[in-house]
Amino acid sequence: MPLGTWFRAGTSAAALVLGMAGTATAATVPASTPSTARAAVVTLRYDDSRAAGWESAIAAGVASWNANVSSVRLVEAAPGSAAEIVIVATTGWPQATLGPVRPGRQVRVELGSQAVDQGYDKTRIAAHELGHSLGLPDTKPGPCTQLMSGSSAGTACTNATPNTAGRSRVQSTYASAVAALAPVDGRTLVDAP
Repeated sequence: MPLGTWFRAGTSAAALVLGMAGTATAATVPASTPSTARAAVVTLRYDDSRAAGWESAIAAGVASWNANVSSVRLVEAAPGSAAEIVIVATTGWPQATLGPVRPGRQVRVELGSQAVDQGYDKTRIAAHELGHSLGLPDTKPGPCTQLMSGSSAGTACTNATPNTAGRSRVQSTYASAVAALAPVDGRTLVDAP
């Protein structure tokens, strides 16, 4: 086959591929796409392999946060892999490192049985301590409607849902690209009454 024929055939094939690629791209991008891209969801992994007896409370606390904020998602780390939130069961009072934790960094949550022994709700404890990891300080004293009021709400309180202020703060913290550079506070907050 002469060189000119090869060249024309190659050019036609390239034009066909480029034309099809342009069509496929145009079909997948809606015409109403906003000019500013939506921020990606920050995924944080947690390891509860050393929190025996707290698994259902942790799962419920994680589900509460995942249902109430969209800029960050908590997922269980695969066995043996790194996690940003390390959760352990202890005999003391619940406590946690104050975040906000970022991907690739790490905070610790201690779910203390001393609070449970005194009548505090396990799911509320887990959700509250996860709130610290996400950057929320205590709001003591406070009512039961404020998840971050912790033990000051009393043993009858079982609310494990963040209030509007808590949701808003976590949402904005993880939605901001600038906030991704913010360091973890690093203080350990002990939630004894």
